[in-house]
This record gives sequence, C-alpha cells and structure tokens, in this order.
Amino acid sequence: MASFARRPPLLVPAVARHTATVIFIHGLGDTGHGWASAVEQWRRRQRLDEVKFILPHAPSIPITANWGMKMPGWYDIFAIDGSAEALRRNEDEAGILTSQAYFHDLIQKEIDSGIPADRIVIGGFSQGGAMGLFSGLTAKSKLAGIVALSSYLLLSLKYAELVPKPEFNKETPIFMAHGDADPVVNYKLGTMTRDLLKEMGYNVKFETYPGMGHSACLEELDQIENFLSERLPKVADKSEQKSEL
Repeated sequence: MASFARRPPLLVPAVARHTATVIFIHGLGDTGHGWASAVEQWRRRQRLDEVKFILPHAPSIPITANWGMKMPGWYDIFAIDGSAEALRRNEDEAGILTSQAYFHDLIQKEIDSGIPADRIVIGGFSQGGAMGLFSGLTAKSKLAGIVALSSYLLLSLKYAELVPKPEFNKETPIFMAHGDADPVVNYKLGTMTRDLLKEMGYNVKFETYPGMGHSACLEELDQIENFLSERLPKVADKSEQKSEL
C-alpha cells in the first residue's frame, strides 16, 4: 500500500483559535468529503469552534471482496458477508500497519504544530472507525479520546503484541456506536470488540441504535458532538473553571 498515491486530507479549520484537533476517518469506498456534512452538524452549536477537523482520503487500492477492483480503502478486505468471522479472518496486516503509521504521523504533525496530544481525538466510521480505534489505542502519546462507529478492533488475535508498552491510552475514553441491523459490519463484532476492550481494562462507552443498518443517524451524530465537546472543551471554558476553584 505504501506505493499508492495519497492525497492530502480535507482540512476544516477551527472557527476560533485552534486549540484542538479531530482526525475523522471515512469508510471503504468513501472519501474525506463524505463526512464534511457531519462536521458541520457537529459545529452548529458552536461548542467546537476551537477544533480543526482533519478528514483524510484513503488511497485507491485493490479490494479482494470487490473482485480485486480498486476503490478507496485503508486496507484490503477479503470478504464482506456480514459475519464477524469473515472480517477477523485473513486480515490485511501489512495494509493495516501502513495506514496505522500514516495516522500516527498525522497525530505527530498536530503535536509538532503545537496541539497537545490530550487535545486530539481520532476516530471514524466502519473501516475508518476500525483504523481510528486501532491507531488511537496504539498511539505513543495519550490522546483526548477515540471514536469508533460501526466498527471493530483490528488484529484482535495478536493485539497484545502490537500495543505499545507502556500503554499511553489505557484510560483514554472510547465512544463506540453500532446499529443492531448492520449487514456489513455485524453488530456482534461491535459488541465482541466492546467486551474484549472492557476485559482488557479500557474505558469504553457503547451505544446501540435499534434498527439502524450500516450508517449513521442524527441521534448518533448528536452523541458524538457531546463526546467531542466533553473531551475537547474550549480553552476559555477550562480557564474559567480553574479561576473558580
């Protein structure tokens, strides 16, 4: 995958002074533009005015489950039949680790530009949510939060070998959400991921949306906005809280 051309991410600048960053990763076959309207939805109440949003674009790669045809993807998918076993079987480890390195580089560039790691949230939807979860948990700096929508933990069978020691994001809040009628990333895989992460001691909140398929809904977007607002409060608000103590 490293040889494929990579477009610069879509950037949505902060409305006010830039003090925090959200990296939000699209799913298979999409682009960063596919989540631009969600960003506007999250910003409408002006609680995230200090946040810059980075919406990366996946390179176009051959996808085995798509008869080898190229489409935007963060790693190859060998089968999409709605089962948990299909997505966990024969994972594209090389592709996953290449994308992981790319997202870790995006995080580091924000840190180098002056944004503290604890003012950065990474997340995404579907394949992007899986990459956001994996990249966030394996990041070598403590982040503000992780968002994983309709997704699952990548390389779960060897995850313990891949997580850094010490684990910088063991206590980082994770927001997971999934529709219980998802025919692409089975709801069971989402709950399995939740249970596995909780067993390993991670701080996971999991929301279920009855009847929702492989998509997002307004209630979910509102809950994400709340999570981002809690994890990335305005610097002015934090200063006011300190002055009252």
